[in-house]
Amino acid sequence: MDYFPQLAAVAGVMLLGCISPGPDLMAVTSHALTQRRAGLWAALGIASSHALWATLAVFGLGLILTQVAWLYGAIRIAGAAYLVYLGVKTLLGLRQSMSQMETAAMPVRSGWQACQRGLMVGLTNPKAAAFFGSLFVTILPAHAPLWVHAATIGLVASVSLAWFGSMAMLFSTQRVQHGYHRLRKPIDAVMGTILIGLGAKLAVDR
Repeated sequence: MDYFPQLAAVAGVMLLGCISPGPDLMAVTSHALTQRRAGLWAALGIASSHALWATLAVFGLGLILTQVAWLYGAIRIAGAAYLVYLGVKTLLGLRQSMSQMETAAMPVRSGWQACQRGLMVGLTNPKAAAFFGSLFVTILPAHAPLWVHAATIGLVASVSLAWFGSMAMLFSTQRVQHGYHRLRKPIDAVMGTILIGLGAKLAVDR
């Protein structure tokens, strides 16, 4: 059986999911505005979380999580709290000068730490469970062979990394960086407020 149309559909739906603004994009762009390397590592963390959610969906655990109310609620509250934490931290950084902020942020927003932050944002998004669970159920045949599931997980990770990696590159270009350095405080105020708003929305959504 030819599974390539289904795999193409998975890639297309995944790309649309990535393009949709949300916590994942905010996590990547906030890191990329400070440092390109940190933005790329954050993108890797987001892509890794999507690969993990896709792997859970292969075993049907994604849909199970959406049906277990207390577990879904725990993930939702954890995700909301983490987004609010990131938003508050961003707003508190408004007190610092650019040089002070870069000195304080460099150890946190570099390498593995940026990747961990992206991974945490992706894993604490409970809507990912429903998204990937429904993606596999509605697009892939019930008895698809193992290689199809493996290819799907690979596609999910590749599309996610390509999109968010591109966003990290875009938001770390010299022109965007120059604009950010000139307008850092209003930009950070908006980003911090959006992160807190996303956290609050996630906390009240059912």
